[in-house]
Amino acid sequence: MPVTYKDYYAILGVDRKASQDEIRKAYRALAKKYHPDVNKEPGSEERYKEINEAYEVLKDQDKRQRYDTLGNQWSEGQNFTPPPGWGDGGTFRMDFGNGSGGLGDFSDFFKTIFGGFNGSTGGAESFFFGGAPRRRKGEDIEVQMELSLIDVIRREPKSISIEKHDVTSDGRRIPRRQTLTVNFPQGMTDGSRIRLPGKGSRGIGNASNGDLYITIKLREDSRFEVNQYDLTTVVKVTPWEAALGTSLNIETLEGGVTMKLPAGTQSGQLLRLRGKGLPRRKGAQPGDLYVKIEIVVPKNLSLREKELFEELAKISSFNPRRQ
Repeated sequence: MPVTYKDYYAILGVDRKASQDEIRKAYRALAKKYHPDVNKEPGSEERYKEINEAYEVLKDQDKRQRYDTLGNQWSEGQNFTPPPGWGDGGTFRMDFGNGSGGLGDFSDFFKTIFGGFNGSTGGAESFFFGGAPRRRKGEDIEVQMELSLIDVIRREPKSISIEKHDVTSDGRRIPRRQTLTVNFPQGMTDGSRIRLPGKGSRGIGNASNGDLYITIKLREDSRFEVNQYDLTTVVKVTPWEAALGTSLNIETLEGGVTMKLPAGTQSGQLLRLRGKGLPRRKGAQPGDLYVKIEIVVPKNLSLREKELFEELAKISSFNPRRQ
């Protein structure tokens, strides 16, 4: 009976000659985009399952090689029937244990190509040759953690809850939630990535555990704009403060500091406070805090204020439109 052909390379958006690293990067980007917890659009869950199925095949050299033997003459969605004698070899077999798991999420095409199932609800992670479990490193886990700017400065330990999938000897995928305490190194900023070796899912056949990767997302702070390790804050001043100069109290992540505003400062001008940004890695200078000056003109003038401005207008020769 024909099944619908799945072009696993097209699903992940990679070339048929793509390296394992390229396949892994493509999978992570797509899985993050279509994860049901993130993407609530119709069809995203099915797309997520499709992406995981494609990665399940292409990340494994043996399964990828078997898939590639079908040739490249097939197109996504085309009716497909396995070549004669496809399942007669007997040297390649996948067993799936009974019980709850993830096989139901795999397509008929997947089941046809990697036949030899014992049951219909086990996990695809139990990949067997000659009945003996194949050693395989546990799955890596990718998560995102949101931190405030203060968290980055203080570097206090944070708890994170992750879901792992352990694979039993009979092929069942068992979800397991674990809470870890994470100590963050110095030098975290938006997009920083931390690797915790061995904190991913358990390996199969006494192989090593996978790794846990944590990507840092900095929470927005209305006071500061973040650019890598540098920060920018906006400070409003009066026209006379900008013209005559003054001392300003500037809020930083570590408290207030005094900054001199030079006479003649222009609106939009950036003044730098060295080392008042985010900390970099050990041995490197911290980022800087840039103070953007915004000159604010009073809307409602008292009679005396209006007289003074009018007097200034009469005696001043300054005209920015003639400069």
